[in-house]
Amino acid sequence: MTNEGKPEVAAAGEPAPTKEPPETGALLRRFAAEAAHMLDWLAQFGSGANADEGVTRLLYTPAWQQAQDALAERLAGCGLAVSYDDVGNLYARLDGAREREVVATGSHIDTVVRGGRYDGAYGIVAGALALAYLKEAYGQPERTLQLVSFAEEEGSRFPLAFWGSGSVTGRYQARHAPDAADADGVSLAAAMHEAGFGQGRYAAPPAAADWSAFVELHIEQGSVLEREGAAIGIVQGIVGQRRFGFEVSGEANHAGTTPMSYRRDALCGAAEMIVAIRDAALAYGDPTVATVGRLEASPGTVNVVPGRASFTLDVRHPDGAALEAFCGELMTTLERIAASNGLTVSVSLWTEAAPVRMNGRLTEALDRICRTRGLVCRHMYSGAGHDSQLLAPVCPTAMVFVPSRGGISHSPAEYTNAEDLAAGIVVLADLLYALAYKGETP
Repeated sequence: MTNEGKPEVAAAGEPAPTKEPPETGALLRRFAAEAAHMLDWLAQFGSGANADEGVTRLLYTPAWQQAQDALAERLAGCGLAVSYDDVGNLYARLDGAREREVVATGSHIDTVVRGGRYDGAYGIVAGALALAYLKEAYGQPERTLQLVSFAEEEGSRFPLAFWGSGSVTGRYQARHAPDAADADGVSLAAAMHEAGFGQGRYAAPPAAADWSAFVELHIEQGSVLEREGAAIGIVQGIVGQRRFGFEVSGEANHAGTTPMSYRRDALCGAAEMIVAIRDAALAYGDPTVATVGRLEASPGTVNVVPGRASFTLDVRHPDGAALEAFCGELMTTLERIAASNGLTVSVSLWTEAAPVRMNGRLTEALDRICRTRGLVCRHMYSGAGHDSQLLAPVCPTAMVFVPSRGGISHSPAEYTNAEDLAAGIVVLADLLYALAYKGETP
């Protein structure tokens, strides 16, 4: 491997060198090859027999355990101190002179069913490569560098998400696991115990509130960066989200003997509401998004006027006040539509997540890094949820995106080219260098 542009290597325990990181091209070439190889290696755990089956690694399943254990072995081979906590989060540390000051990076390796090989896993691979490079190039940092592979983020096996990051931010505790079960009736606690966790065998999860900073690198899972030709997305914040369930009630009746003017058709009323939701989101303008993802009618028979219809609604916006106002106006509109059709509508709020802002100093530092490296960047909001949204309220947090081809994610077709993967790792390594070696404070 070439030493082109590399600074002198500092031995462990020596002060960090003052030279800046090496020339961009050398790092891009190095990280492009290493990232592609390691992502392919990690994808073998949970891959289906055919490419179109994608990768399935659900929390506490054998595929997930094999991936975490293989990752632990690989990270230990890089000279990092490896450990688990009691919920199965995996940590790899490069201890600094100021050992208790921790700069963390990471993401998750669990997937959706038949997912891609980049979502979550890229952040783990990037962190591993960045820490290995920094250790090799600069020796011991001032602040401790830590990579964390969170046990779970997706919520694909159990009806809850962020079990891993929630355990380090106080949302969840292993000793008091939520009463949740998978599709086979296996409880979260039982699955955790079967995998060897939640029994006090490992240390309790650390408190992320004690970390100096957390940085997450992730694929965009959208098409903005690709469409605009940007290499890096600097995430300003993660949108707020509300999920609702609506039930529209009318009167089921005979399709042939009930005149149109007499009908109280719940499905027609729901359809009018759905169109009104779309029109309201368009009128409110970007970045408002509103999605009806499921619609069901009852009794669901070809010759019966539907007496009941239910649908879901997912609304997202980066501004909490705007999200509140939009949802409030929408409820009034839907109630008016119900009344005008002789129907009633009831609503239940399933999920309510407030918008989360990333740390301003870290986003500014990322912007400087991109300009110094000659990487085209764009400031943006994340429309999807990530571990960073749990970390941001408790410690200085930053998030970086790289492009996703076609904006496709949660699919075997998910893809980011090696050059874009490498650009993100260069930016991550530079920020970790600034925080852990140069002592910059968020």
